[in-house]
Amino acid sequence: MGENGERLSGPRCVALVGPFAGGKTTLLEALMARAGALTRQGRVGEGNTLGDSSPEARAHGMSVETNVADLEFMGDRYTLIDCPGSVEFQFEAQPVLAGIDVAIVVAEPDPKKVAALQVILRQLEARKVPHMLFLNKMDKIEGSVRDALQNLQQASSLPLVLRQIPIREGGEIKGYIDLALERAHIYRDGSDSEVVAIPDGEQSREGEARFAMLEQLADFDDELLEELLEEKSPETDRVLADLTRDFREGLICPTFIGAAELGNGILRLLKALRHEAPTIAETRTRFGLEDTSTPCFQVMKTFHTAHGGKLTVGRVLAGEIADGAELAAPGGESGRISGLFRLQGTETSKLDAAGAGDTVALGKMEAARTGDTLYPAAASAGASQLVPLAEMQAVMALAVAPMERKDEVRMSAALAKLVEEDPSLIVRHVPETGETLLEGQGEMHLRVSLEKLTGKYGISASTSPPQVPYRETIRKSVTQRGRHKKQTGGHGQFGDVVLEIKPLERGAGIEFNETITGGAVPKQYFSSVEHGIHEYLTEAGPLGFPVVDVSITLVDGSYHSVDSSDQAFKAAAHVGMREGMPECSPVLLEPIMEVTVFCPTDATAKINGILSSRRGQILGTDPRQGWDGWDQVRAMIPQAEIQDLIIELRSATAGVGSFVQHFDHLAELTGRLAEPVLSKVGKNAA
Repeated sequence: MGENGERLSGPRCVALVGPFAGGKTTLLEALMARAGALTRQGRVGEGNTLGDSSPEARAHGMSVETNVADLEFMGDRYTLIDCPGSVEFQFEAQPVLAGIDVAIVVAEPDPKKVAALQVILRQLEARKVPHMLFLNKMDKIEGSVRDALQNLQQASSLPLVLRQIPIREGGEIKGYIDLALERAHIYRDGSDSEVVAIPDGEQSREGEARFAMLEQLADFDDELLEELLEEKSPETDRVLADLTRDFREGLICPTFIGAAELGNGILRLLKALRHEAPTIAETRTRFGLEDTSTPCFQVMKTFHTAHGGKLTVGRVLAGEIADGAELAAPGGESGRISGLFRLQGTETSKLDAAGAGDTVALGKMEAARTGDTLYPAAASAGASQLVPLAEMQAVMALAVAPMERKDEVRMSAALAKLVEEDPSLIVRHVPETGETLLEGQGEMHLRVSLEKLTGKYGISASTSPPQVPYRETIRKSVTQRGRHKKQTGGHGQFGDVVLEIKPLERGAGIEFNETITGGAVPKQYFSSVEHGIHEYLTEAGPLGFPVVDVSITLVDGSYHSVDSSDQAFKAAAHVGMREGMPECSPVLLEPIMEVTVFCPTDATAKINGILSSRRGQILGTDPRQGWDGWDQVRAMIPQAEIQDLIIELRSATAGVGSFVQHFDHLAELTGRLAEPVLSKVGKNAA
C-alpha cells in the first residue's frame, strides 16, 4: 500500500525459479491460463506449453533457457520469466535476478530436494531479492505440510512463513485455509474455489497454525509480540500489513500451497503478487538507482532469431525507452534500437516505446551483452553496472571440430553466438594442440549447446575429450656437442656448440646461460643458440611433449669466419638438444589440479571415495561457509582424472554437487600409468 492507502501498481516482473522438475513451466501455464492469457493450459508431457518451446527443451523434457510471457490480472500487467531448474542451466537465472521485483520459488514438499532448494535460495538471498515459496504438487504429498515445511526450512536463511494449510477429505486435499484471512476455500474443477466457513474439525488446527505464523511475524514487530503475550487477536488488516512489509523488506519467505497442473492455489498466488509484491519503485531502491528520469535498461537475456537477428531482452528500470533510441553500456560501445517488442514465448508484438517497469526485447542491439546495464549513450560515461554477473567456472569441456573443413569459419561464428546467448559457456582455442574447446556446466549443458549448433546453425561437429597438456623433464645431466655442417655451392653452413644440459627443480622453468671463453662462439650467435634450444623444448622432447624445468649452458663450440651464421648456430643447438636429451633420463609430467568440491554433508563420504578413486589426494574437509549442511572438500587430482568428474559428483549429490579447480603443479607419471599416454605418441619412458 502507498502512503495514502492506495494499492501500488505498475508493470511487475516475476521470476519463476526452483529445483529441477518442481513444476515451474507448469506453473507458468497455470498462471497464464488463470489470468486469461491462454485459452487452454498446456502440459509439459504433451509438448504444447508456452514455455520450453525450443526443440532442445522439448527433446529433453526440461527447461534449458529462460522463457518470457506477459499476462494481465485485475488491470495490472506482469511479466513472468520461467528459469531452468537444472544446476547445469542455473546461470540463466543470474542476469534475470538483476531486474525482477520478486521471485516465486517453485518446489515440491520433498525433503530430498532440500539441497537443490538451498542452491536456489542462496542466489536469491545474496541478491536480496524478495521471494515467496510455492509448494507445488500438493495433490501428491503424504504426511503433514507443516512437517514438510520444517524439513525445507534448513534450506532457507529466512523464516518460511506458512500462509495456508490444506483441507483433507478421504486422504485427498480438497482445498485450503488462508491463515491470514481466516477463510476456507474448496477447489472446484475449471472454476474459482468456493469460499466456505472453516470446517468444525479444522478450527483447532487452523488456530494452531495461525498462531505459529503470528509468532514468526512477531519477531519483527514488538507490538504484535505484546498482543500475542496478552492473548489478543490482531486485526486481519494488521496481519496482512505485517506480512506485506516483512516480505518486501526480505525478512520472511511467505509460503503458499497448490497443484499447478490442476490449477489449484493459482488465484491466491496471483492475488498475493497483486497486493504484496514490490513494485519497480522499490526495486530501484534495492539497486540504489536514485535517478528515475534518465532511461536505464537492465539486460536479462540475449538470443539470436532465425530471421529477425539479435534480440536483447531486459527491463526498463527507469525513464522511457523508444524505438530508435541510442543506448550504451557504461564505458562501452553504443548501439541504436531497431525494433521494440513485447514477448509471449516465441511470439513478438511491436511497441513504439516502453516505460519504467516494462520488460521488453530490443531489436538488433549488437553492442548489448547479457548482464549489461544500458543508458542513453550521452549518459553512459559516468554510469555504473548495477549488478555485475558472477563469473562461472566450467566443470566439463569437449574439443569440437566441424565435420567438414569448409564449416570452420561458420562454426567459429556460431560458437560466438552461443556464448553471447549463454555466458556460462566458454569457447577457448588451445594453440599447443590446435583444439577448440567448448567448456560448460556439465554433460547436458554441453549436449544441448551442440544440439543448438546443429539445429539452429546447421553445423555438425565432432567431439572428443580435450588433450591433457602433459610435459616432460629430465633426471640427470649430460654434456652434448651439436654440430651443423652443410656444404653447397658458394657459402656453406657451419655451427658448432657444446651444451651442458641439467635438470632443475619443479616449477623453475627454462634457463639458458653461456660460459664461453676465448671467443669459441662469437657473442652475436648466442641468441641464435638460445632460439634453437627454446624451439626444440617448446615443440617436443624425446617423449613427445614440451620440456620444462631444465638448464642449458653453452660451454664451448667453434665457428667458421665465412660459413657460420645465425641459422647455422640455431640448427646446431637444435641438433645438440635432439641428441643429448634422450641421454638425460627423460620423465613424463602430468598436471595436478587443486580441486575444491562443494557438496551436502551427507554425501561427503561418497565424494572422498570418488576423489580417491581418481588418484586424488584429500587435503581436508571443512564446513562450507554460510551453507548449513554443506561441506567443501579440497584435494589434489591429476587433470587427466577430471574430465568427467562432474558426472560422478552430481550422481552422488542428487544433482547439486559442484567444484572449482586451478592448476597447482606438475608431477612425475611413470610405469603403467604413463604407458597409455606415451603409446599415443609412439614413445617409451626412460
